[in-house]
Amino acid sequence: MPLNRLNDLEPREWLKFQKSWFTHNPPPRKKGVLQHPAKFPETLAEEFIRFFTKKDQTVLDPMVGTGSTLIAALRSSRRSIGIELNSKYAAIAREIVEEEIGSRGKRLPKKYRPQIFNDDASNAVNLNLPSIDYVITSPPYWDMLRMRGSETQKKRQSAGLDVFYSDDARDVGNIADYESFVEQLCRIYESLRPLLKDKAYLTIIVKNVKKGGKIYPLAWDIARRLSKTYTLKDEKIWVQDNQRLAPYGLNSAWVSNTFHHYCLQFRKEE
Repeated sequence: MPLNRLNDLEPREWLKFQKSWFTHNPPPRKKGVLQHPAKFPETLAEEFIRFFTKKDQTVLDPMVGTGSTLIAALRSSRRSIGIELNSKYAAIAREIVEEEIGSRGKRLPKKYRPQIFNDDASNAVNLNLPSIDYVITSPPYWDMLRMRGSETQKKRQSAGLDVFYSDDARDVGNIADYESFVEQLCRIYESLRPLLKDKAYLTIIVKNVKKGGKIYPLAWDIARRLSKTYTLKDEKIWVQDNQRLAPYGLNSAWVSNTFHHYCLQFRKEE
């Protein structure tokens, strides 16, 4: 067998990951992270981290939220760095990281203790970070969390939970104009390029969005825009099949129940 330069997986595990779609239903969220309105499942992040890195390599999530990527990296024996604009979520991330470390029942090597920065992702190049082996992140899906009328949003609001990320002007989730949002988001990802090692991968997990009876191809627009800076290598389709169907447009018009995300794989190449 040729030398495996990418990860520590056996050939059978490698082949299984190469499937272009997969089903992943996240486990129930712990109470401490329910505050975040769109938590990224650490179980999913761990699968990607184990494929795109080797043990002891460094993973970055520039929009880390409540720390799912950091937990996944800890469980995979990878170094990790998280950047989070919202100070409340950065504090929650620190709490769950400490809980994870405490639950392991043995002393964690210092090299695996995550670094968490309460800062703007666009400032990453100024944080004196080490070279990055892999980036995995899930950005805001435009300003969709500010859309009214969602039953889920009403339930969260009545429970005192956040229904959108923040009121910070630097938060791209607050940009109302779609083209401006895509441009600003992609500029952030482009700014990370100097931090990435040559041939490092960047995974962005995102959905196309529906607004005002129209589809905005967010995943495809990000793919096209970032292809100017990185090489778009492929995509994996993440399917959730445990969600309840809703009768959108019943007896009137086609409106799908959208239960899939695009996991876009980019690579830093010359």
